[in-house]
Amino acid sequence: MPQFYLKPSGTDDPASGISSEPESREPKSAAGRVPFRTALRNTRKSIFATVKGIPRIFALVWRVSPPLTLVLAIATVLSGLVPAATAWIIRLLIDAVTNAARVRSEQLPDVGIVGPVAGIAVHTTATGAVLYVIAAQFLVFVVQAIAGAARNVATELLQELVSQDIQARVMDHAGRLELAFFEDARSYDLVRQAREEAAHRPVAMISNVYGTLQNSVTFVSVVALLVALNPWVALAVLLAPVPAFVADARFGKTGFLVATWASPIRRRMQYLSTLVTTDSYAKEVKLFGLSGYLVGRFRVLGGLFYRRQRSQVVARSFAATSLGALSTLVGSLTYLYVALQTISGRLTLGDLVMYTAATVAVQIAVQTLFSELTGIYENTLYLDTLHEMLATRPSITRPEEPTALPDPLRGHIVFENVTFTYPGASEPALRDVSLAIEPGTTLAVVGSNGAGKSTLIKLVCRLYDPQGGRILLDGVDLREFDPEELRAQISAAFQDYRTYQATAAENIGLGDPGRMSDRALIEDAAAKGGADGLIRQLSRGYDTPLGKWFGQGTELSGGQWQKIALSRAFVRDARILVFDEPTSAIDPASEHELFSRLRVLAHRRTSIYVSHRFSTVRQADRIVLLSGGRVIEEGTHTALMAQDGEYAQLFLLQASAYLDEPATTKG
Repeated sequence: MPQFYLKPSGTDDPASGISSEPESREPKSAAGRVPFRTALRNTRKSIFATVKGIPRIFALVWRVSPPLTLVLAIATVLSGLVPAATAWIIRLLIDAVTNAARVRSEQLPDVGIVGPVAGIAVHTTATGAVLYVIAAQFLVFVVQAIAGAARNVATELLQELVSQDIQARVMDHAGRLELAFFEDARSYDLVRQAREEAAHRPVAMISNVYGTLQNSVTFVSVVALLVALNPWVALAVLLAPVPAFVADARFGKTGFLVATWASPIRRRMQYLSTLVTTDSYAKEVKLFGLSGYLVGRFRVLGGLFYRRQRSQVVARSFAATSLGALSTLVGSLTYLYVALQTISGRLTLGDLVMYTAATVAVQIAVQTLFSELTGIYENTLYLDTLHEMLATRPSITRPEEPTALPDPLRGHIVFENVTFTYPGASEPALRDVSLAIEPGTTLAVVGSNGAGKSTLIKLVCRLYDPQGGRILLDGVDLREFDPEELRAQISAAFQDYRTYQATAAENIGLGDPGRMSDRALIEDAAAKGGADGLIRQLSRGYDTPLGKWFGQGTELSGGQWQKIALSRAFVRDARILVFDEPTSAIDPASEHELFSRLRVLAHRRTSIYVSHRFSTVRQADRIVLLSGGRVIEEGTHTALMAQDGEYAQLFLLQASAYLDEPATTKG
């Protein structure tokens, strides 16, 4: 049986997505014991953050639809007035019915009075007074129904619009960030929280903000009724829920801290789920019997998260229940006071019912209001995370006054003493590299794994900037150009090519999204990349869906997918072509054929080709051998073989594997 355990932080591999615990320390809890002054300061900060969060959420909602925002606001205010209006109408109804009963039983004059309402009283018959009140009650019910329907429609539509808007903004901003951002674990957590919570967080945000508005209206209108009864009673009912609110706010902070602490755990759980449930890993999972092990790891991490969440949820619920009892006690004492006032004759039976209903309504309003404010505070913490992600500025940006790309672009690339170290790495990937790539020529880059070949490609594409030296294009530093305009002149195929769950034509057309409808261009690119033949054999040709995620698509082999990716590189009319092991899954004959065509396809274009197969790179105009991030040999294949250096040794070593002869060197 496999052993499931968590490596504590600081052991051999604390960054393992399978075996290590992301963070062994518990998050600092906002609900722990703190000095009174600290608690007071934290409370003030929470209140300030809540107040600041309300306009931010309103602005977020207004941004997507001002009309729906107004409809929701009006409907919310009307809904907030309903409890006070209902309590008042109940009082009028009971008093009107009581008066009508007395008129009939005691043979009194048939006189009824409705009101006063807003200083106006309606004089009518006893029965007429009842009818007036019933009509008013019906009107309130109609307003409540219409306002409720309008609020439900506006809320549901706004939730969807806000959710889409946030997700689109996260995607748009992520698309502008440089590659280094996505190679940092903290960035992954930031993006994950911003992206995944965007699907449901807007629902809570809108509900909390407009719930706060509705309960504020209810609170003000109902408290006005209680003040008329006794200001001290109104104050007691108002203050009773405050302790529960303070506790809930503190636990809200704890909940956010737990969510932040747990983000790496949730990300690892998602990764483990991906390993078992996607086609990319299915073969190895089946062959090596990994399913049980990975599911066990998932359960271990899930248990860690559950235990921390359970303690927080139980503590929060216990505090809310115990402190909520204070509000219940105040409510009961209020009922007693109103009952005694009614018995003494100072209040009518209608007053008794109205003030009792008002007490219940104000308690519910205050409790709900505080709960909504706590929710707003939690949402504000989420918005801080979202804004932090959206405020992340890319390090590779457009200069204020970018240099225009030469027209025509020759494609003369020069590395001048270029040094580059990946973020977090201790050793440079490239060290003081200097080389020149003449316009319209093909440069082949060879070397062992980790020599710096792919890094050189990334720097040419300006996915990174060097820390030392500079890279020139037609005599101009790459950093002086607009990055988007520069990349529009570069087309590439990488060894870690991507496969898209789309049609064959779309997979190729993504090389230039603006021309995806140009079928002739796509077919020409497929012919150049060697994919045209295999595509025409598919059931629907270029319209055949590739991949099976979204229907009855066709799955391709690794080599076939790589030809699709290569074809994608030929869609764009770029002056610079870069190929980073683009044929690793293609058979040697197909690669040799492609490289032979590349000299024709790259006519008047500058091409950089990275490969481990020396039999193909020998056709390049120039070859560079990298080792340890340095250029140690360069020249044509013939010149390098004549040097009898490391390139010659590697070439003969690889050739001997095919010829079944021992490697020998010249001289």
